[in-house]
Amino acid sequence: MSNADNWQGDVLRDLRSASARPGQQQPQERTSTPAQAPHQAPSPAPAPGVPVSPPPAAAHAVPSAPSPSPAGRPGRTRRPVHSPDSRPVVDGALAGTARRPVRGEPSALRVSRAMRRLVSSSAAREVAELTHVAEFIQQPVTTGRQIAVTSIRGGAGKTTVAALLGTAYAHYRQDPVLLVEADPALGSLPLRLGADALRWTTADLADIVEPQMSLLDVTGYLVQLPDNAWLLPGSQGRIGAMLDISAYERVMVALRRYFGVTVVDCETLPAEVARVALSAAQARVLAAPATMDGVTSTYAVLQWMQGLPRHMISGTVVALTGTAARPGIDVAAAAEKLRSTGAAVHVLPHDRHLAAGGALRTDLLARPTRLAAARLAAEVFQLSQKRR
Repeated sequence: MSNADNWQGDVLRDLRSASARPGQQQPQERTSTPAQAPHQAPSPAPAPGVPVSPPPAAAHAVPSAPSPSPAGRPGRTRRPVHSPDSRPVVDGALAGTARRPVRGEPSALRVSRAMRRLVSSSAAREVAELTHVAEFIQQPVTTGRQIAVTSIRGGAGKTTVAALLGTAYAHYRQDPVLLVEADPALGSLPLRLGADALRWTTADLADIVEPQMSLLDVTGYLVQLPDNAWLLPGSQGRIGAMLDISAYERVMVALRRYFGVTVVDCETLPAEVARVALSAAQARVLAAPATMDGVTSTYAVLQWMQGLPRHMISGTVVALTGTAARPGIDVAAAAEKLRSTGAAVHVLPHDRHLAAGGALRTDLLARPTRLAAARLAAEVFQLSQKRR
């Protein structure tokens, strides 16, 4: 790259020039050129606030992929690249079983909360806090920040946390944001992000991506999401999909220069890819349910991390997710105990919309959930800036 401090402007120019040429053919008809280094930091968001995504019915196009470069990498045998068929995220036989999405909190609670905000100064404090959050998230980066999200067990809210983080970064930042699914065992990140169909996967791209590719070449293999965000799925919903460490490392090293922030939805610990992702990322998020067994196992992992290099636990944030409207533990006391290990802790309150599963719509989240997600995104990004 021509200038490591200004790598985002040309990335945006690539995307804007593509959208300005509606008659242009598929990416494979363009000549690959080296990605240029952008020229300026991202501009501020239009107004501080909470990210709002379009309804899940909105179509997310899966662009046709460019032809891979014939040049191979020295020292690695490239297997023949085939073009996989596009597959729907939700099988047609199951699509009709979904109910209408619900709001994160009941109507009566929303009305009472709005009345309290009218008669107090909480609305002004909220705006000031969101402005502060936006300033943190919009800070420029010299190299792409990679944030790994994992958990101790399934059902801890790991994928939901990854989707919330990616949505927040895509809303506030001007440079492209990437969400990578490094959990190929029937991961649910595409469903959470409202993708319609999948084609290329993380393992596929490991055998295709080349250093001379431009951003437009790379995005031909990705699923486009709202707000200049992109998704790289881990599988096509098939059982038995595999992702080895070398493939993961090749993809992450190659894609880092194209995206300001990359959020990785990892396998649960102690899977090998998850451990590699955690050690290579600039910041880590450990999703844990706000239950006695969830807090106990998370505390044990944090104690183990205390024996690792200091940056591992100091760059880790625990996302303590509410699993019920009335949790069975004292959440504040549990969070304080987890903080005693040196990790940061953020509480994501129980939210009916998140608990229902399906596509994430931030406009349906409860206000406390949206504020908590924004605070979490800001702190994680701040921690990622401290680690080069």
